[in-house]
Amino acid sequence: MDGCGREGSGAAAFIGEIAAFNGFGRATEVVETDGITYLVNEFWTASQRQGDPIHEISFRACFKPQLPEFFISRLTAPGDSVYDPFMGRGTTPVQAALMGRRPVGNDVNPLCAMVTRPRLAPPDAGAVEGRLAGVDWEAGTPGHGELLAFYHPETLKRLCALRAWLRTRDAMPGGLDTVDDWIRMVALNRLTGHSPGFFSGYTLPPNQAASVAAQMRINERLGKEPPERDIAQVILRKSRSLLRGGGMAPHPAPMLLTGDAASTPAVPSGSIDLAVTSPPFLDVVDYAGDNWLRFWFAGIDPAAVRFSRHHSEAAWRATMSCCLAEIARVVRPGGYVAFEVGEVRNATVLLEKAVWQAASGLPLDRVCVMVNRQMFTKTANCWGVANNARGTNTNRVVILRRQ
Repeated sequence: MDGCGREGSGAAAFIGEIAAFNGFGRATEVVETDGITYLVNEFWTASQRQGDPIHEISFRACFKPQLPEFFISRLTAPGDSVYDPFMGRGTTPVQAALMGRRPVGNDVNPLCAMVTRPRLAPPDAGAVEGRLAGVDWEAGTPGHGELLAFYHPETLKRLCALRAWLRTRDAMPGGLDTVDDWIRMVALNRLTGHSPGFFSGYTLPPNQAASVAAQMRINERLGKEPPERDIAQVILRKSRSLLRGGGMAPHPAPMLLTGDAASTPAVPSGSIDLAVTSPPFLDVVDYAGDNWLRFWFAGIDPAAVRFSRHHSEAAWRATMSCCLAEIARVVRPGGYVAFEVGEVRNATVLLEKAVWQAASGLPLDRVCVMVNRQMFTKTANCWGVANNARGTNTNRVVILRRQ
C-alpha cells in the first residue's frame, strides 16, 4: 500500500507524507492558524476528464474522482470498505469499486442510489442495445403537456413510453434487472442539457433542470423549438461513452443506503476503513428544485425527501456534529475521515472551521486541513469562477482519525 497505510504511525505520518507531497512540481505549504494545521498544494489535478469515464454523469455539487482516489490509494488496501454518507452521484463508491475496495454509500436523496448502483455492475453495450429494441416507443400516452417546453412532441411521447415501461418492469417480482437499472440511470442523466446528446432542446447545464416558465423564456429568447431526439440512440451513445474505459473492476459487494447520514444503523460499527465525503454546503444548492424533472421521471415525490438546507452556520455545524458522531461509530479505530467542504458566500465562510468545531468532543482526532488549490479551466472561468478569488475555488478537506 502507498503512503502511511493502515499500519502507519498515525496522524503524524499522514501529515509528514502530505507535507512532503510535490506531485505537480510545487512544494506543500504548511500553515498554522487558529490551532489548525493547513497543508496547501495542488494534490490532485484540476484537468477535466482525467478519471475513469464511468464517472461522467451529471449531478449537482459533486467533486472529481481524483479527490477520493488520492485518499483511497494512501489510506486503504484492496478489499477495505470505503464510505460516503453524502454520496450524491456516487463518486466515492464508484472510485472505491474501481480500485477493488468495498463501496459503501448513503444519501437522503433516492436518486443517488439510482445513479450509483448501475455503475457498480454495468452491463455491456450490446445488452443495452438489445433491451432498448424491446421498448414499444409508440406506447407513450398523451399528457404532461407542460414538458413540451423541453421536448419535441415525438420525443416526449417516447420519453413517456420509456418511463411507463421502466415502471412496469420495476413493479414485477424482482424489480429492475441490471440492464433496466442501467437504462434508467442513463435516461435520468439525459433528460435536459444543451447539446444533441440530451433528450431536450437547449437548456441549463445538465446538472440542474430549469422550471417550465424559465425554459419557455429560454426558447423564446433563442427563437427555437425543441428538436426531435432518438431516445434509444441517445441512451446507447452515452452508454458506450461511459463504458469506454472497460467497465468496472472486480470488487467486494456494495452497500448503498437511502436515508439520513446521522442515522445509518445498517452500517455495522467499526466496519469502515475510510470515509470520504462532502456534505451539502449550507443552503447553496436547491437539490429538490434542481432535480424536479428527474424526480418526475423516476416516480419520486420530492416532498417526501427530507433535504437539509441550513441558512446559518450554527445550524449547519450542529447537523454536521450529529453526522460526524455517526461516522465515528462506523469507522474502525485508526481509520480516517476526509471531509471535504469549500468556500461559500464569496469566501466569507470557511466551513472547515465549522467542521473542526463540530468534531470537538467526538472520538475523532483532528489531524489537519488539506487545501487543494485549483487552477480553473476555461469552462469554469466562463461560468464566472475566478481562480482563487471568489466562489468555491478550493477543495478544503478536514482530515480526522478515529481514536
